[in-house]
Amino acid sequence: VLAPFAPHIAEELWQKLNPEKYASDTYKGVLAEPWPAFDPQYLVEDSFNYPISFNGKTRLQLEFPIALSKEEVEAAVLANPEVQSRLEGKAPKKVIVVPRRIVNIVV
Repeated sequence: VLAPFAPHIAEELWQKLNPEKYASDTYKGVLAEPWPAFDPQYLVEDSFNYPISFNGKTRLQLEFPIALSKEEVEAAVLANPEVQSRLEGKAPKKVIVVPRRIVNIVV
């Protein structure tokens, strides 16, 4: 994808990344290579990084599968050791979970 805009550096990088192709007699250069093919499997997200806020201030991020419900995300967040250490043994007054956005813990 870089070759049309910066052909010299693209050719150098391609030679370093593919020395076996460069050494062959049929090598025609990086511009003769096929363009990358679209593969929809790489667009599918299976997890999400939830920012975890305490009283409205973001303190950490935790990654959970997208398929989890609000209740499962809340339970997983409250079970996390780092969250437990930030709570300092106090019970949260309220836990607000916005799916695929944020988790806010009011202490």
